[in-house]
Amino acid sequence: MNTLLVGTRKGLLVIHGEGTNWRIASHHFAGDPVTQVLADPRDGAWYAALRLGHFGVKLRKTTDQGASWREIAAPAFPPKPASGPWADDATPWNVDLIWALTAGGADQPGTLWAGCLPAGLFKSEDGGASWTLNAPLWEQPGRRHWFGGGYDHAGIHAVLVDPRDARHLTVAISCGGVWQTRDGGAHWVLSAAGMKADYLPAESADDQNTQDPHSMVQCAARPDALWVQHHCGIFRSADGAQSWQAIPAPKPSGFGFAVACDPRNPQRAWFVPAQADACRIPVGGQMVVTRTDDGGASFKVLTLGLPQSNAYHLVYRHALDVAGDGQTLAMASTTGGLWVSLDAGESWQALSRDLPPVAVLRFVG
Repeated sequence: MNTLLVGTRKGLLVIHGEGTNWRIASHHFAGDPVTQVLADPRDGAWYAALRLGHFGVKLRKTTDQGASWREIAAPAFPPKPASGPWADDATPWNVDLIWALTAGGADQPGTLWAGCLPAGLFKSEDGGASWTLNAPLWEQPGRRHWFGGGYDHAGIHAVLVDPRDARHLTVAISCGGVWQTRDGGAHWVLSAAGMKADYLPAESADDQNTQDPHSMVQCAARPDALWVQHHCGIFRSADGAQSWQAIPAPKPSGFGFAVACDPRNPQRAWFVPAQADACRIPVGGQMVVTRTDDGGASFKVLTLGLPQSNAYHLVYRHALDVAGDGQTLAMASTTGGLWVSLDAGESWQALSRDLPPVAVLRFVG
């Protein structure tokens, strides 16, 4: 039995299913925007981040699979300095969105990481009861040059913890490139060499500090294998983000937001292309998923079960996921569609076409 957490603009759905039998088991926080979810594999706790506008960002936690929820602390910036080098910082020092939630290593019970908008990285060592801003990343001099993609300010949307060494983290920032630490966040280095941003002047296109990774994932079995769906195409790293190689744009498009990689096979990954930045719909109104099985050398276009005419679905960066078996996938869109595949994307079944816009979905376990 699969369990799927689906965060939408109007609440969190818990979906159970196997084979062709899937159902919405429960609905939580009805009417409230859910921006991120986490099912902690270490202790089974679930977390849901809410963006409540005037009431701010909230974080909820359940230890009984949704039977009861309690509010816990949400990440919050310290007061902006009144003097010193950051007194004139143009970026607001308040959390507008929790964009990433990641469990720490298996040897770090209670450790959580939160990536936010604006681009603050926060750490909890007590299961979310309290949070601390990672000052070394926030105070990087290069942060002054980060800028927003779809938002007014840069944001952290991916935090990857190396399963071999929990002190090794890789984060993706839109638009602030890829950064890594190998000492738990005390020191950071840029790790976006090889990425190229064609939205910048030619002389700045290779600047690692202003790249716009839309989404970043790593292979659980081979953590040095990473994939990025970038604003300007697809990039892959085989050396733990020390360098990135551009993948020739597959048909029908290399633009998109979501990427998922096979947890067992570092050569396999899935993408959901859109026409272009200025036209965020499927190319020709035909919704497809593309899959590579050879590290990006070739791609297969997968359409069976997906709408092939007058389709206007956009899949956000966190709305595509693959289960641990490497065969079961789920995908949801901004126009209320939710699909699952049991055969690595070869065919899809629609579970709903009537959901609120979906920001995130994740398999439990």
